[in-house]
Amino acid sequence: MNNGENMICLDWQRRMLEILDQLEESPVAGTAMVLVGEEKFFSNGLNLDVLRKLDGAGWTLFATQMNEIHRRMLMLPFPTVAAVNGHAFAGGAFIALSCDYRVMREDRGWICISEVDAGVPLPQGMMEFLRLRLPATTVRDAVLTGKRYTADDAIAAGFADGKASAELLLGMATELAIDLACKEPDIFKAIKQAYYAPIAEGLK
Repeated sequence: MNNGENMICLDWQRRMLEILDQLEESPVAGTAMVLVGEEKFFSNGLNLDVLRKLDGAGWTLFATQMNEIHRRMLMLPFPTVAAVNGHAFAGGAFIALSCDYRVMREDRGWICISEVDAGVPLPQGMMEFLRLRLPATTVRDAVLTGKRYTADDAIAAGFADGKASAELLLGMATELAIDLACKEPDIFKAIKQAYYAPIAEGLK
């Protein structure tokens, strides 16, 4: 993701859906995805300045497409790893959580569910998403306090699976993705999609 803070709006969704179309079109053995941002941002969440200008139909489209993106990312038939190079706030944290694994930059950046501070309600489907992805106490503290997790805190709370320096982050995430991509693809796909099925069902 290379658009500054990588804030989520209809244009961001449109591009992500195009990428998902390409990824799903003809995956072959060894396919994997690593998602990363630039400099100090992975994704700074929803672009509320843009989204608040939408009418009712625009908001409906945005919500529908957001659920579709999360569902399709979860159900991609190959491994996915988020290299969280910087801040992953709110919607950005959900994008990271839609990947199989997350590796965070160890010296900079927070991951958080900051809707409580941004004044944005969490739909029931996204709340269930969190409950199925994170430990119960982590979900409670994340959604009620908007706590910002550093890499060490995120690993302890279940948000992240590892950490690395800025220089080594992408390489570590890529190595993890390559290791997973060596699994037998049809079996990996079947197991992964069965694992995420309850979350995907709630996002329809």
